[in-house]
Amino acid sequence: MSNAENPPPCGFSARSFCDAKTPAKAMETAASMPPIVAGNSLHSLVSLDEFKLVLGIDDREDTMCKFCLETSTHTIENYCLRDLLPKRHYERVVYDGDVQLPLQEYPVINIISIKSQHIKFNNEPKIEPEFYRVIPDCGTHKNFPYSIELSPSFKRLRGLLAIKLIYSAGFEYGSVPADLEAACLELAAWNMGRYRGKRIGMTGSVRKDGEKWEMSLPENVRGLLEPYRRKVI
Repeated sequence: MSNAENPPPCGFSARSFCDAKTPAKAMETAASMPPIVAGNSLHSLVSLDEFKLVLGIDDREDTMCKFCLETSTHTIENYCLRDLLPKRHYERVVYDGDVQLPLQEYPVINIISIKSQHIKFNNEPKIEPEFYRVIPDCGTHKNFPYSIELSPSFKRLRGLLAIKLIYSAGFEYGSVPADLEAACLELAAWNMGRYRGKRIGMTGSVRKDGEKWEMSLPENVRGLLEPYRRKVI
């Protein structure tokens, strides 16, 4: 089977990855990729048109809809303890001899640049793409942490302190999981109902024993978000 039918992972060349070249030679040029190009200027897990279609809302309430969608998306990201939409991240990973380095944000869209911090160099040499790979592949939108695997030749490089990365991560527009979209839609609709009734912080329902207060995130939304919440140990 040809290599064209089975392309290597993002930033990975099977020949170069196993090559015996020294990493110092690999640090001459940048591992650069184009920045994020977002398909939606609204910071929302659900598009404005989709939200209006589901709720049967016309253009007169666009301002309210946008506000509800954006605040709901920020609330969801805060609850999940991670950025869910595409964003550029800057990260420094301490090198302890293990060539597999975990990344904080996921899913990874692309690697923009990787530099090394070396005890012998005042500058920060850049690492060529053929001397690392991303696991799993960039752009696969897997909902679990990604990692960078360096070439085994880095184990022979003495004085390496850390790896500095610039990369893009998040669910791109058009690839947001259905349950994540549903959570945003549910929360935005719930908030919109409160704002319309001018009952901020309440469900808006009245009982004989008084107002019923509810948490800022309904239970059904919490259930949908649980698989996407960052696990803190």
